[in-house]
Amino acid sequence: MTRPTVGIIVGSNRRESLNRRLALALAKLIGDRLAVTWIRIDDLPMYNGDLEGARPDVVGRFTAEVAKVDALLVVTPEHNRSLPAVLKNAIDWGSKPAGHNVWQGKVAAITGTSPGAIGTAVGQQHLRQVLGILGVLVMGGEAYLSFKPEPVDHEGNFLVDSTRDFLGRYIDQFVALVLRFAD
Repeated sequence: MTRPTVGIIVGSNRRESLNRRLALALAKLIGDRLAVTWIRIDDLPMYNGDLEGARPDVVGRFTAEVAKVDALLVVTPEHNRSLPAVLKNAIDWGSKPAGHNVWQGKVAAITGTSPGAIGTAVGQQHLRQVLGILGVLVMGGEAYLSFKPEPVDHEGNFLVDSTRDFLGRYIDQFVALVLRFAD
């Protein structure tokens, strides 16, 4: 049996993104239970309905990558108590044109980190609402954390055992959900 594929989307376009580091660590927790692919969003132009007739090639690449995965793991910072513009832009491209929503029917988990005390809790709630409207089944539960002390290094290795254990349980729940829906 072929392993289901999870597409990892990092909702940040920073080179030194804390969430990219966290995503690397989460991919290691997934291990070989699911096939993992990375879906890039930082190269997408701003959504503009005028471009629908002749979509840029990078948009076609992005929507094809999302369409082909079974599930999504979104690892995102929070900007002004919401989701980052780069992530919202990707969501908009993937939901258009009407009738070609690549998000519909996907299973997803959301997590993220920030230096703030409540991590990305509010941004995740907003993202959960947006994805739900587009037909994504977002896993219940919450996994947001403050990036203090530094929980992962630049290679995606956990530096805090309790964080690894907490996120390990979250990823185990996500893998079980993906496998259930893949059957």
